[in-house]
Amino acid sequence: MERIRIVGGSALNGTIPISGAKNAALPLMIASILTPEPLVLENVPRLRDVNLLGRILGNHGVDMAIAGKRAGQSETTGQVMTLTARDIVDTTAPYDLVSQMRASFWVLGPLLARCGKAKVSLPGGCAIGTRPVDLHLMGLRALGASIDIENGYALAEAPRGLKGATISFPKVSVGATHNVLMAAVLARGTTVLENAAREPEIGDVAACLNKMGANITGIGTETLVIEGVDALHGARHAVLPDRIETGTYAMAVAMTGGDVQLEGARAGLLESALDVLRGSGVTITENNSGIRVARNGAGLQPVDVTTAPFPAFPTDLQAQLMALMCRAEGTSHITETIFENRFMHVQELARLGADISLNGEMATIRGVKRLTGAPVMATDLRASVSLVIAGLVAEGETTISRIYHLDRGFEQLEQKLGNCGATIERLAS
Repeated sequence: MERIRIVGGSALNGTIPISGAKNAALPLMIASILTPEPLVLENVPRLRDVNLLGRILGNHGVDMAIAGKRAGQSETTGQVMTLTARDIVDTTAPYDLVSQMRASFWVLGPLLARCGKAKVSLPGGCAIGTRPVDLHLMGLRALGASIDIENGYALAEAPRGLKGATISFPKVSVGATHNVLMAAVLARGTTVLENAAREPEIGDVAACLNKMGANITGIGTETLVIEGVDALHGARHAVLPDRIETGTYAMAVAMTGGDVQLEGARAGLLESALDVLRGSGVTITENNSGIRVARNGAGLQPVDVTTAPFPAFPTDLQAQLMALMCRAEGTSHITETIFENRFMHVQELARLGADISLNGEMATIRGVKRLTGAPVMATDLRASVSLVIAGLVAEGETTISRIYHLDRGFEQLEQKLGNCGATIERLAS
Protein backbone atom coordinates (compact mmCIF):
# COMPACT_ATOMS: atom_id res chain seq x y z
CA MET A 1 0.00 0.00 0.00
CA GLU A 2 1.34 3.43 -0.95
CA ARG A 3 2.38 5.98 1.67
CA ILE A 4 3.33 9.65 1.70
CA ARG A 5 6.59 10.73 3.34
CA ILE A 6 7.05 14.31 4.53
CA VAL A 7 10.09 15.98 6.07
CA GLY A 8 8.83 19.06 7.89
CA GLY A 9 10.34 22.49 8.23
CA SER A 10 10.09 24.13 4.79
CA ALA A 11 8.02 27.25 4.15
CA LEU A 12 5.76 27.17 1.09
CA ASN A 13 6.46 29.73 -1.63
CA GLY A 14 5.23 29.83 -5.22
CA THR A 15 2.00 29.09 -7.06
CA ILE A 16 -0.55 26.31 -6.61
CA PRO A 17 -3.21 25.85 -9.32
CA ILE A 18 -6.66 25.08 -7.91
CA SER A 19 -8.46 22.15 -9.54
CA GLY A 20 -12.12 21.83 -10.42
CA ALA A 21 -14.40 21.05 -7.50
CA LYS A 22 -14.96 17.36 -6.87
CA ASN A 23 -18.24 18.11 -5.10
CA ALA A 24 -19.55 19.80 -8.25
CA ALA A 25 -17.96 17.49 -10.82
CA LEU A 26 -19.67 14.37 -9.43
CA PRO A 27 -23.30 15.63 -9.58
CA LEU A 28 -22.57 17.30 -12.92
CA MET A 29 -21.47 13.94 -14.30
CA ILE A 30 -24.65 12.36 -12.92
CA ALA A 31 -26.72 15.07 -14.62
CA SER A 32 -25.69 13.56 -17.98
CA ILE A 33 -28.32 10.84 -17.33
CA LEU A 34 -31.04 13.44 -17.89
CA THR A 35 -30.44 13.88 -21.65
CA PRO A 36 -29.57 11.67 -24.62
CA GLU A 37 -27.37 14.46 -25.97
CA PRO A 38 -23.69 14.99 -25.06
CA LEU A 39 -22.81 16.94 -21.91
CA VAL A 40 -19.31 18.41 -22.13
CA LEU A 41 -17.66 19.24 -18.81
CA GLU A 42 -14.47 21.28 -18.61
CA ASN A 43 -12.07 21.54 -15.67
CA VAL A 44 -12.90 18.07 -14.33
CA PRO A 45 -10.29 17.02 -11.74
CA ARG A 46 -8.30 13.80 -12.08
CA LEU A 47 -9.50 11.98 -8.99
CA ARG A 48 -10.22 8.45 -7.87
CA ASP A 49 -13.89 9.35 -7.19
CA VAL A 50 -14.28 10.79 -10.70
CA ASN A 51 -12.94 7.59 -12.23
CA LEU A 52 -15.19 5.43 -10.05
CA LEU A 53 -18.29 7.45 -10.94
CA GLY A 54 -17.38 7.05 -14.60
CA ARG A 55 -17.55 3.28 -14.10
CA ILE A 56 -20.89 3.56 -12.31
CA LEU A 57 -22.39 5.72 -15.06
CA GLY A 58 -21.01 3.36 -17.69
CA ASN A 59 -23.00 0.60 -16.02
CA HIS A 60 -26.15 2.62 -16.83
CA GLY A 61 -25.10 3.12 -20.44
CA VAL A 62 -23.41 6.52 -20.26
CA ASP A 63 -20.47 6.77 -22.66
CA MET A 64 -17.56 8.84 -21.35
CA ALA A 65 -14.74 10.30 -23.42
CA ILE A 66 -11.84 12.34 -22.06
CA ALA A 67 -9.99 14.75 -24.34
CA GLY A 68 -6.28 14.17 -24.77
CA LYS A 69 -3.69 16.67 -23.61
CA ARG A 70 -3.69 19.94 -25.45
CA ALA A 71 -1.04 22.60 -25.90
CA GLY A 72 -0.51 24.43 -22.63
CA GLN A 73 -2.10 21.73 -20.49
CA SER A 74 -0.28 20.35 -17.48
CA GLU A 75 -0.96 17.58 -14.99
CA THR A 76 -2.95 20.04 -12.90
CA THR A 77 -5.09 21.39 -15.76
CA GLY A 78 -8.61 20.02 -15.57
CA GLN A 79 -9.80 17.41 -18.01
CA VAL A 80 -12.44 17.93 -20.68
CA MET A 81 -15.01 15.14 -20.36
CA THR A 82 -17.87 14.32 -22.71
CA LEU A 83 -20.70 12.20 -21.30
CA THR A 84 -23.41 10.83 -23.58
CA ALA A 85 -26.40 8.92 -22.19
CA ARG A 86 -28.01 8.15 -25.54
CA ASP A 87 -29.66 5.02 -24.17
CA ILE A 88 -30.05 4.02 -20.53
CA VAL A 89 -29.39 0.29 -20.65
CA ASP A 90 -29.68 -0.49 -16.92
CA THR A 91 -31.57 1.36 -14.18
CA THR A 92 -29.94 -0.62 -11.36
CA ALA A 93 -27.03 0.78 -9.32
CA PRO A 94 -25.62 -2.23 -7.45
CA TYR A 95 -24.27 -2.30 -3.92
CA ASP A 96 -20.69 -3.15 -4.90
CA LEU A 97 -20.46 0.18 -6.75
CA VAL A 98 -22.65 2.47 -4.61
CA SER A 99 -20.93 1.29 -1.42
CA GLN A 100 -17.64 2.70 -2.69
CA MET A 101 -18.95 6.25 -3.07
CA ARG A 102 -22.03 7.73 -1.41
CA ALA A 103 -22.57 10.38 -4.09
CA SER A 104 -23.43 7.63 -6.57
CA PHE A 105 -26.78 7.30 -4.75
CA TRP A 106 -27.68 10.57 -6.47
CA VAL A 107 -28.38 8.66 -9.71
CA LEU A 108 -31.76 7.77 -8.18
CA GLY A 109 -33.48 11.05 -9.06
CA PRO A 110 -32.19 11.38 -12.65
CA LEU A 111 -32.96 7.71 -13.44
CA LEU A 112 -36.50 8.15 -12.12
CA ALA A 113 -36.99 11.34 -14.13
CA ARG A 114 -35.58 9.91 -17.36
CA CYS A 115 -36.76 6.28 -17.21
CA GLY A 116 -39.63 6.20 -14.70
CA LYS A 117 -37.91 3.62 -12.54
CA ALA A 118 -34.69 2.93 -10.66
CA LYS A 119 -33.19 0.37 -8.32
CA VAL A 120 -30.36 1.89 -6.32
CA SER A 121 -28.50 0.35 -3.41
CA LEU A 122 -28.61 2.16 -0.11
CA PRO A 123 -25.07 3.41 0.53
CA GLY A 124 -24.81 2.37 4.17
CA GLY A 125 -22.65 4.05 6.80
CA CYS A 126 -19.17 5.50 6.52
CA ALA A 127 -16.23 6.53 8.66
CA ILE A 128 -17.65 9.97 9.50
CA GLY A 129 -21.23 9.03 10.30
CA THR A 130 -24.34 7.38 8.94
CA ARG A 131 -25.54 10.25 6.72
CA PRO A 132 -29.00 8.73 6.06
CA VAL A 133 -30.83 9.16 2.74
CA ASP A 134 -34.28 9.70 4.24
CA LEU A 135 -34.48 13.28 2.92
CA HIS A 136 -33.68 12.05 -0.60
CA LEU A 137 -36.55 9.58 -0.43
CA MET A 138 -38.92 12.12 1.15
CA GLY A 139 -38.31 14.59 -1.66
CA LEU A 140 -38.69 12.07 -4.47
CA ARG A 141 -41.88 10.67 -2.92
CA ALA A 142 -43.26 14.20 -2.81
CA LEU A 143 -42.68 14.37 -6.57
CA GLY A 144 -44.93 11.32 -6.96
CA ALA A 145 -42.46 8.45 -6.90
CA SER A 146 -43.38 5.18 -5.24
CA ILE A 147 -40.34 3.97 -3.28
CA ASP A 148 -39.95 0.75 -1.31
CA ILE A 149 -36.88 -0.49 0.54
CA GLU A 150 -36.15 -4.15 -0.11
CA ASN A 151 -32.99 -6.15 0.53
CA GLY A 152 -30.90 -3.02 0.95
CA TYR A 153 -32.15 -1.32 -2.23
CA ALA A 154 -34.41 1.65 -2.92
CA LEU A 155 -36.93 0.42 -5.51
CA ALA A 156 -38.45 3.51 -7.10
CA GLU A 157 -41.14 3.85 -9.74
CA ALA A 158 -42.89 6.76 -11.43
CA PRO A 159 -44.43 5.16 -14.55
CA ARG A 160 -46.49 8.26 -15.33
CA GLY A 161 -43.60 10.59 -14.66
CA LEU A 162 -42.92 12.93 -11.78
CA LYS A 163 -45.10 15.88 -10.80
CA GLY A 164 -43.98 19.16 -9.28
CA ALA A 165 -44.53 19.82 -5.57
CA THR A 166 -43.49 22.11 -2.76
CA ILE A 167 -40.90 20.34 -0.63
CA SER A 168 -39.60 21.76 2.63
CA PHE A 169 -36.49 19.99 3.86
CA PRO A 170 -36.53 19.70 7.69
CA LYS A 171 -32.74 20.13 7.68
CA VAL A 172 -30.25 21.30 5.10
CA SER A 173 -28.93 18.42 2.99
CA VAL A 174 -26.56 18.89 0.07
CA GLY A 175 -27.14 15.36 -1.22
CA ALA A 176 -30.93 15.53 -1.03
CA THR A 177 -30.96 18.94 -2.71
CA HIS A 178 -28.85 17.60 -5.60
CA ASN A 179 -30.96 14.48 -6.00
CA VAL A 180 -34.38 16.12 -5.88
CA LEU A 181 -33.27 19.10 -7.98
CA MET A 182 -32.10 16.84 -10.81
CA ALA A 183 -35.34 14.88 -10.70
CA ALA A 184 -37.54 17.98 -10.62
CA VAL A 185 -36.23 19.50 -13.85
CA LEU A 186 -38.17 16.86 -15.83
CA ALA A 187 -41.24 16.79 -13.56
CA ARG A 188 -44.55 18.20 -14.78
CA GLY A 189 -45.38 21.60 -13.30
CA THR A 190 -43.59 23.64 -10.66
CA THR A 191 -41.39 22.35 -7.87
CA VAL A 192 -40.34 24.53 -4.95
CA LEU A 193 -37.47 23.37 -2.75
CA GLU A 194 -37.52 25.16 0.61
CA ASN A 195 -34.57 25.09 3.01
CA ALA A 196 -32.45 23.89 0.10
CA ALA A 197 -28.68 23.69 0.49
CA ARG A 198 -26.92 26.86 -0.67
CA GLU A 199 -23.46 25.43 -1.28
CA PRO A 200 -21.75 26.84 -4.41
CA GLU A 201 -21.66 23.34 -5.91
CA ILE A 202 -25.49 23.29 -5.87
CA GLY A 203 -25.47 26.54 -7.79
CA ASP A 204 -22.94 25.19 -10.28
CA VAL A 205 -25.13 22.16 -11.01
CA ALA A 206 -28.23 24.35 -11.32
CA ALA A 207 -26.42 26.68 -13.73
CA CYS A 208 -25.41 23.71 -15.89
CA LEU A 209 -28.95 22.31 -15.85
CA ASN A 210 -30.22 25.69 -17.06
CA LYS A 211 -27.73 25.54 -19.93
CA MET A 212 -29.25 22.13 -20.75
CA GLY A 213 -32.72 23.68 -21.01
CA ALA A 214 -33.97 23.51 -17.42
CA ASN A 215 -35.78 26.44 -15.82
CA ILE A 216 -34.38 26.96 -12.31
CA THR A 217 -34.55 30.22 -10.38
CA GLY A 218 -33.47 31.19 -6.89
CA ILE A 219 -29.95 29.85 -7.40
CA GLY A 220 -27.78 30.66 -4.39
CA THR A 221 -30.75 31.04 -2.05
CA GLU A 222 -32.52 28.60 0.25
CA THR A 223 -35.55 28.49 -2.07
CA LEU A 224 -35.16 26.92 -5.50
CA VAL A 225 -38.04 27.12 -7.96
CA ILE A 226 -38.00 24.63 -10.84
CA GLU A 227 -40.41 24.85 -13.76
CA GLY A 228 -40.45 21.37 -15.27
CA VAL A 229 -39.59 20.91 -18.96
CA ASP A 230 -40.29 18.03 -21.34
CA ALA A 231 -36.66 17.31 -22.19
CA LEU A 232 -33.11 18.55 -21.73
CA HIS A 233 -30.45 18.93 -24.39
CA GLY A 234 -26.67 18.84 -24.42
CA ALA A 235 -24.49 21.68 -23.13
CA ARG A 236 -20.93 22.69 -22.30
CA HIS A 237 -20.01 23.73 -18.76
CA ALA A 238 -16.83 24.42 -16.80
CA VAL A 239 -16.67 23.04 -13.25
CA LEU A 240 -16.11 25.79 -10.68
CA PRO A 241 -12.83 25.82 -8.69
CA ASP A 242 -12.64 23.66 -5.58
CA ARG A 243 -13.23 25.78 -2.48
CA ILE A 244 -12.17 22.94 -0.16
CA GLU A 245 -8.87 22.49 -1.98
CA THR A 246 -8.44 26.28 -1.86
CA GLY A 247 -8.99 26.36 1.89
CA THR A 248 -6.76 23.35 2.44
CA TYR A 249 -3.76 24.89 0.67
CA ALA A 250 -4.42 28.24 2.33
CA MET A 251 -4.12 26.48 5.69
CA ALA A 252 -0.97 24.66 4.57
CA VAL A 253 0.62 28.02 3.72
CA ALA A 254 -0.59 29.45 7.03
CA MET A 255 0.95 26.49 8.86
CA THR A 256 4.38 26.66 7.24
CA GLY A 257 4.70 30.38 6.62
CA GLY A 258 5.73 31.68 3.23
CA ASP A 259 3.78 33.21 0.38
CA VAL A 260 1.67 31.30 -2.19
CA GLN A 261 -0.61 32.34 -5.02
CA LEU A 262 -3.65 30.04 -5.27
CA GLU A 263 -4.23 30.27 -9.00
CA GLY A 264 -7.85 30.20 -10.15
CA ALA A 265 -9.29 30.31 -6.63
CA ARG A 266 -12.44 32.36 -5.94
CA ALA A 267 -12.62 34.06 -2.56
CA GLY A 268 -16.39 34.34 -2.72
CA LEU A 269 -16.73 30.57 -2.47
CA LEU A 270 -15.21 30.39 1.03
CA GLU A 271 -15.42 33.81 2.67
CA SER A 272 -16.14 32.37 6.13
CA ALA A 273 -13.01 30.19 6.05
CA LEU A 274 -10.86 33.06 4.78
CA ASP A 275 -12.22 35.28 7.56
CA VAL A 276 -11.17 32.66 10.12
CA LEU A 277 -7.67 32.56 8.62
CA ARG A 278 -7.43 36.33 8.71
CA GLY A 279 -8.44 36.17 12.36
CA SER A 280 -5.57 33.77 13.01
CA GLY A 281 -3.04 36.27 11.65
CA VAL A 282 -2.77 35.23 8.00
CA THR A 283 -2.65 37.80 5.20
CA ILE A 284 -5.07 37.02 2.37
CA THR A 285 -5.31 39.14 -0.75
CA GLU A 286 -7.67 38.74 -3.70
CA ASN A 287 -6.26 39.48 -7.14
CA ASN A 288 -7.16 38.99 -10.80
CA SER A 289 -5.81 35.44 -10.99
CA GLY A 290 -6.88 34.05 -7.62
CA ILE A 291 -5.97 34.46 -3.95
CA ARG A 292 -2.58 35.19 -2.38
CA VAL A 293 -1.93 33.72 1.07
CA ALA A 294 1.03 34.77 3.22
CA ARG A 295 2.32 34.45 6.76
CA ASN A 296 5.83 35.76 7.20
CA GLY A 297 7.06 35.70 10.77
CA ALA A 298 3.84 36.40 12.65
CA GLY A 299 2.58 33.78 15.07
CA LEU A 300 -0.76 32.00 14.67
CA GLN A 301 -3.59 33.25 16.85
CA PRO A 302 -6.21 30.84 18.28
CA VAL A 303 -9.77 30.87 16.93
CA ASP A 304 -13.18 29.51 17.91
CA VAL A 305 -15.20 28.00 15.06
CA THR A 306 -18.47 26.11 14.61
CA THR A 307 -19.10 24.19 11.39
CA ALA A 308 -22.45 24.77 9.67
CA PRO A 309 -23.95 24.68 6.17
CA PHE A 310 -22.86 27.29 3.63
CA PRO A 311 -22.15 30.19 3.93
CA ALA A 312 -20.79 29.31 7.40
CA PHE A 313 -17.50 27.51 8.05
CA PRO A 314 -17.53 24.19 6.12
CA THR A 315 -17.22 20.84 7.85
CA ASP A 316 -14.89 19.77 5.03
CA LEU A 317 -12.24 22.20 6.36
CA GLN A 318 -12.64 21.31 10.03
CA ALA A 319 -9.81 18.76 10.20
CA GLN A 320 -7.43 21.07 8.34
CA LEU A 321 -8.17 23.98 10.69
CA MET A 322 -7.64 21.69 13.68
CA ALA A 323 -4.18 20.78 12.40
CA LEU A 324 -3.38 24.47 11.94
CA MET A 325 -4.52 25.38 15.45
CA CYS A 326 -2.14 22.80 16.89
CA ARG A 327 0.56 25.46 16.44
CA ALA A 328 -1.46 28.50 17.53
CA GLU A 329 -0.31 30.60 20.48
CA GLY A 330 -3.20 29.74 22.78
CA THR A 331 -6.32 27.59 22.99
CA SER A 332 -8.83 27.13 20.16
CA HIS A 333 -12.26 25.49 20.08
CA ILE A 334 -13.88 23.76 17.10
CA THR A 335 -17.49 22.58 17.31
CA GLU A 336 -18.61 20.05 14.67
CA THR A 337 -22.36 20.20 14.03
CA ILE A 338 -22.66 18.43 10.66
CA PHE A 339 -21.25 14.90 11.02
CA GLU A 340 -20.83 12.67 14.03
CA ASN A 341 -17.53 10.80 14.28
CA ARG A 342 -15.68 13.50 12.36
CA PHE A 343 -12.93 13.82 14.95
CA MET A 344 -11.20 10.58 14.02
CA HIS A 345 -8.06 12.49 13.05
CA VAL A 346 -7.54 13.66 16.64
CA GLN A 347 -5.76 10.51 17.77
CA GLU A 348 -3.44 10.64 14.75
CA LEU A 349 -2.60 14.32 15.30
CA ALA A 350 -1.83 13.38 18.91
CA ARG A 351 0.84 11.00 17.60
CA LEU A 352 2.57 14.06 16.17
CA GLY A 353 2.45 15.82 19.55
CA ALA A 354 -0.85 17.71 19.33
CA ASP A 355 -2.70 18.55 22.56
CA ILE A 356 -6.40 18.05 21.79
CA SER A 357 -9.28 17.04 24.06
CA LEU A 358 -12.84 16.19 23.07
CA ASN A 359 -16.12 16.91 24.83
CA GLY A 360 -19.04 15.72 22.71
CA GLU A 361 -19.06 17.72 19.50
CA MET A 362 -16.44 20.22 20.69
CA ALA A 363 -12.69 19.86 20.33
CA THR A 364 -10.35 21.96 22.45
CA ILE A 365 -6.94 22.48 20.84
CA ARG A 366 -4.08 23.81 22.95
CA GLY A 367 -1.31 25.11 20.76
CA VAL A 368 2.11 23.52 21.16
CA LYS A 369 5.54 24.89 20.33
CA ARG A 370 6.56 21.90 18.25
CA LEU A 371 5.21 18.84 16.48
CA THR A 372 7.39 15.80 15.81
CA GLY A 373 7.23 13.38 12.92
CA ALA A 374 5.72 9.91 13.33
CA PRO A 375 3.96 7.20 11.34
CA VAL A 376 0.24 8.07 11.09
CA MET A 377 -2.80 6.64 9.34
CA ALA A 378 -5.50 8.44 7.35
CA THR A 379 -9.09 7.66 8.39
CA ASP A 380 -11.00 9.64 5.74
CA LEU A 381 -10.42 12.21 3.00
CA ARG A 382 -10.27 15.40 5.06
CA ALA A 383 -8.54 13.75 8.01
CA SER A 384 -5.78 12.53 5.71
CA VAL A 385 -4.94 16.00 4.44
CA SER A 386 -4.94 17.39 7.99
CA LEU A 387 -2.07 15.00 8.68
CA VAL A 388 -0.25 16.37 5.64
CA ILE A 389 -0.64 19.92 6.98
CA ALA A 390 0.71 18.89 10.38
CA GLY A 391 3.53 16.91 8.80
CA LEU A 392 4.72 19.96 6.88
CA VAL A 393 5.93 21.54 10.14
CA ALA A 394 6.63 18.44 12.25
CA GLU A 395 10.29 18.00 13.10
CA GLY A 396 11.77 15.03 11.31
CA GLU A 397 9.88 12.57 9.12
CA THR A 398 6.15 11.85 8.96
CA THR A 399 4.76 8.93 6.97
CA ILE A 400 1.06 8.74 6.19
CA SER A 401 -0.53 5.42 5.23
CA ARG A 402 -3.91 4.65 3.63
CA ILE A 403 -3.43 7.58 1.28
CA TYR A 404 -6.05 6.27 -1.14
CA HIS A 405 -8.30 8.62 0.83
CA LEU A 406 -6.22 11.56 -0.45
CA ASP A 407 -6.52 10.39 -4.05
CA ARG A 408 -10.30 10.58 -3.76
CA GLY A 409 -10.27 14.35 -3.41
CA PHE A 410 -6.88 15.98 -4.04
CA GLU A 411 -5.35 16.12 -7.49
CA GLN A 412 -1.54 15.91 -7.68
CA LEU A 413 -1.14 16.93 -4.03
CA GLU A 414 2.54 15.97 -3.71
CA GLN A 415 3.45 17.81 -6.91
CA LYS A 416 1.56 20.97 -5.93
CA LEU A 417 3.18 21.14 -2.50
CA GLY A 418 6.57 19.98 -3.76
CA ASN A 419 6.64 22.71 -6.39
CA CYS A 420 6.33 25.24 -3.56
CA GLY A 421 9.25 23.87 -1.55
CA ALA A 422 7.76 21.08 0.58
CA THR A 423 9.79 17.91 1.03
CA ILE A 424 7.09 15.39 0.20
CA GLU A 425 7.05 12.19 -1.83
CA ARG A 426 4.89 9.17 -2.50
CA LEU A 427 6.41 5.83 -1.51
CA ALA A 428 5.48 2.60 -3.25
CA SER A 429 4.21 -0.26 -1.13
